Amino acid sequence: MNICIINGPNLNLVGRRQPEIYGDIYFEEYFERLIEKYSEVNISYYQSNVEGELINQLQEVGFIYDGIILNAGGYSHTSVAIADCVSSISTKVIEVHISNILNREEYRHSSLVSKACQGSIIGLGLRGYELALKYFIELQ
Repeated sequence: MNICIINGPNLNLVGRRQPEIYGDIYFEEYFERLIEKYSEVNISYYQSNVEGELINQLQEVGFIYDGIILNAGGYSHTSVAIADCVSSISTKVIEVHISNILNREEYRHSSLVSKACQGSIIGLGLRGYELALKYFIELQ
């Protein structure tokens, strides 16, 4: 089973940036824990601050992987292009947000991307990635 985690802008700073919102564990450290815990799954990770690079990665894995866990960060609220891309690929996508976007600034309350996804997990911290991963494992 092949699962790709794709993180958008500023998520490379998780663990350093606003720990009261995003926690104090670096994403790379959390990712290594996921790999160890779910060794039977091939989990890859991609992060970019650039919208077009995120779209390229979605297209690259979006027809051959078993699942994509996407945290498009701020692009979730603004990117028609990422939403269109998710709608265009055949691999199921679960949207994850570390923080509860509904408890934050009003412009974060809606996600253009979520309408194209299988489902969304918001506000459960880094644990949301593991819950999305478990969803894909149970589909198999």
